[in-house]
Amino acid sequence: MKTKRHGAVLGLIAAGALLLTACGSDNNAPGTGGSTSAAGDSSVPVECGGKSKLSAEGSSAQQNAIATFIQAYQAKCAGSDLAYNATGSGAGVKQFNAGQVDFGGSDSPLSESKGEVAAAAERCKGNPAWNLPLVFGPVALGYKLEGVTNLVLSGEVAAKIFNGGIKKWNDPAIAALNSGASLPDKDIKVVYRSDESGTTDNFQKYLTAASKGAWTQGEGKQFKGGVGEAKEKSAGVAQAAGSIDGAITYVELSFAQDNKLSVAKIDNGSGPVELTNETVGKAIDGAKIKGTGNDLVLDLDSIYGSTTAGAYPLLLATYEIVCSAGYDADTAKAVKAFLTVAATTGQDGLADAGYAPLPKAFQEKLLTAIKAIA
Repeated sequence: MKTKRHGAVLGLIAAGALLLTACGSDNNAPGTGGSTSAAGDSSVPVECGGKSKLSAEGSSAQQNAIATFIQAYQAKCAGSDLAYNATGSGAGVKQFNAGQVDFGGSDSPLSESKGEVAAAAERCKGNPAWNLPLVFGPVALGYKLEGVTNLVLSGEVAAKIFNGGIKKWNDPAIAALNSGASLPDKDIKVVYRSDESGTTDNFQKYLTAASKGAWTQGEGKQFKGGVGEAKEKSAGVAQAAGSIDGAITYVELSFAQDNKLSVAKIDNGSGPVELTNETVGKAIDGAKIKGTGNDLVLDLDSIYGSTTAGAYPLLLATYEIVCSAGYDADTAKAVKAFLTVAATTGQDGLADAGYAPLPKAFQEKLLTAIKAIA
């Protein structure tokens, strides 16, 4: 687990609170002070016990957060543990649906069209699986380009970079967004996720919505741009981009900063937008829960193509995928204990791990769902 981050990550704590409040309580405007952080809430009872060692697999975007949650779980429930294998969202869903792990981690909710919802229900002995968003953060367009640290990109230009339509850093389309910048006549080296990834899925959804038709490759957890160098997991793409002058990738902010990548501003049609707490909060302002009952699937599609001034539109929500019912008693007890700790005292370490703690309004929705697991 990373326990040190650059100041910009710590500055996103407020953004995460705004983000989660917007998702969980239908749109509090950023900067209003309407959310109350639930970080470190030790008043919620935790019923420890059951299975002594849980297993989970999936999203590498949330691996540092899960490590923080595990420490809190071990401290709260002596003798209890969780083994988390950060193999990527696609693998996490497959392993959960195959009954190989107790819950899965994914940057995208289960897909009905791909049969994931039905497979999960079968794995849960005829009961639906729930998508519980527990970890949040923005996705950065991270790049390394000698002499250029203040770059602006648009959805359209980003799409053409990641599908090979723009090949040079001094391309006129990039230059038009960066008046006065000295852009080198250097090849753009795209780095993308080789494994199935919810980060890739969210990024391609953003490109579809924001590129004015420049991205025709579609969506999904497998990268479809057709250009670049493939690397596994979030850490892999960030490390690769950080070692290549002229590289660009899409990755969670904490990984970009760990590898000293510059982060591009995004011009969503109303001027360049820097990734900050205010801009993240403004972008998420319209997000709602579209799942039913305790299935807390978020509707983020409306923000990807937003032209709202001052809104940073490229965001990621990470889910824990659990059975609503169908576990044996020992597993259900332990899963509920771990998730309860993660949603309460486990929030204390998220700032140091590069994520944002839950505000109280969203914590209550999450705890209601966790308590209902049978």
